[in-house]
Amino acid sequence: MVTSVTSFGRSGAYDWMVQRVSAVVLAVYTIWLVGLTFFCPMDYAGWSELFSQTWVRIFSLMALIALGAHAWIGLWTVTTDYLKNGIVRFLAQAAAGAVMFIYAIWGVQILWGL
Repeated sequence: MVTSVTSFGRSGAYDWMVQRVSAVVLAVYTIWLVGLTFFCPMDYAGWSELFSQTWVRIFSLMALIALGAHAWIGLWTVTTDYLKNGIVRFLAQAAAGAVMFIYAIWGVQILWGL
C-alpha cells in the first residue's frame, strides 16, 4: 500500500468513499444544471436571481468542494501510479494542488461576491 502525505484521506477505503460521494454530488449538480438550461431557459437576470439564492450558492459550493476532492484523489492516484520519480511527482502534485486551490478561492469569490 502506498502511503503519502499528499494523499487526501487516511486510507484507500476513505479515498474510495470520498471519490464515490463526490461523484454523486457532481452528477446531481450536473443533472440539475443541464435540466435548468434545457427546460427553463433564462437570461442573465434570471440566472443572477437564481444564483443569489442561498440554497443555490450552498449547492454550488458543495459541488465545487466535491469537484476539488474528486480531482485531487484522481490526480493523486494517477501521479502516484505513473510518476515514479519522487521530485517530479511532488512537483506535479504541488502544481495540481495550487491550481485547485486557486480555482476553489475563485469559485467562492464568484459565488459569494467576496
